[in-house]
Amino acid sequence: MRIIIVGCGNVGATLAEQLSKEGHNITIIDTRERLVQNLANTFDVMGIEGNGASFSVQAEAGVENADLLIAVTGSDELNLLCCLIAKKAGGCHTIARVRNPVYSREIGYIKEELGLSMVINPEHAAAMEMGRVLKFPSAVKIDTFAKGRIELIHYRIAEGSILHDMALKDIPTKLHCDVLVCVVERGDDVVIPDGNFILKEKDTISIVASSQNAMKLFKKMGAPTTRAKNAIIVGGGETSFYLAKQLISMGVEVKIIEKDKERCEELSELLPQALIIYGDGTDRDLLLEEGMVHAEAFASLTNFDEENIMLTLFAKSMSKAKLITQVHRIAYDEIINELDLGTVIYPKYITAESIIQYVRAMQNSIGSNIETLYRLNDNRVEALEFVVKEDSPVVGIPLQQLNLKENILICGINHKGNIITPGGQSVISVGDTVVIVTVITGLHDIKDILK
Repeated sequence: MRIIIVGCGNVGATLAEQLSKEGHNITIIDTRERLVQNLANTFDVMGIEGNGASFSVQAEAGVENADLLIAVTGSDELNLLCCLIAKKAGGCHTIARVRNPVYSREIGYIKEELGLSMVINPEHAAAMEMGRVLKFPSAVKIDTFAKGRIELIHYRIAEGSILHDMALKDIPTKLHCDVLVCVVERGDDVVIPDGNFILKEKDTISIVASSQNAMKLFKKMGAPTTRAKNAIIVGGGETSFYLAKQLISMGVEVKIIEKDKERCEELSELLPQALIIYGDGTDRDLLLEEGMVHAEAFASLTNFDEENIMLTLFAKSMSKAKLITQVHRIAYDEIINELDLGTVIYPKYITAESIIQYVRAMQNSIGSNIETLYRLNDNRVEALEFVVKEDSPVVGIPLQQLNLKENILICGINHKGNIITPGGQSVISVGDTVVIVTVITGLHDIKDILK
């Protein structure tokens, strides 16, 4: 497809890289000439210097023949204007990044009136992911399918765990839990395992299960299953606002530490149930004074990655809190992963996943759509949820008879609200949603799982 990306910041660069890898014809637009040239040369895409809200600049980028325009500049208003012009000039699909909470309350109206295909709010999406993790403190990360009925839980096996030296095929009989381990990360290796695979402590595993079965498994392992009662958030940005609002609705006591006095006053009005503390969140004494030692959850959400990493390491040394670290840059992700920072959230990855999910859905040629897409294990694994809308080559045939490509695992089937952990005799029906995990990237349709 022909795709125009306006804005070459973190999200724009990530989209340019990933969408060009998937074979799309990409044109990037930004007012910063050097940045445009660097991305154009690095990812082999076309680059145009200029204002993306200008009709002449969009015309130069080929908007009249484009399939999709994605506006991810730092300005909500500019993004919306870019999409409006693209819709009028080329009639293409449009996606806008809109971050301001004021607009988020009116997003349905804006989307409909401007004819937007999709609106994405990175801070809100990141906060939602953080909230899911804090509901289930044993998890490193939680992704959901089938409108929350199926969970993909990422968990690091602790030392001395009952899972150490256990074969995957023995989990259902020994622990009496209907779960499926679909990915194992051990050191630098990522494996989609079979039933004979032996788990080891320090492995990071991805488990597909219903909420009830996941809870049962963690109870059997003796891992914490109750959510945090209180949380300290350092940084008072939009992500912190969305996260605090979510936690308060769950009955969690929230403290936010912010060093900008004006922002503290704003947050006090927006979040009257939260305790807003005016101070420097990197001040060790302040953190201890505010109860760091007894905190059950700690989120470092400042604008500086280095600060967030150091704050998390300090919190880890002083408490047993569930840790969340926000990281905007990914240049040092290998080092970051070695530091064991709890749950690390990359907002731009979350945004890119949502947009790529939409792009793939646009390309579908048969009766199924990508409902959900997650990129796991440093983008080496994809977990996808397909909605089977019409008859297709996978319908009505026992799974053991399907000629699947290698390194593809069917992990879950949602059949009329009934969550099925698939076996060899399971079949896929029209109307089902099907969860697939694979190391093959770029699947567009459920038929793509077949050889």
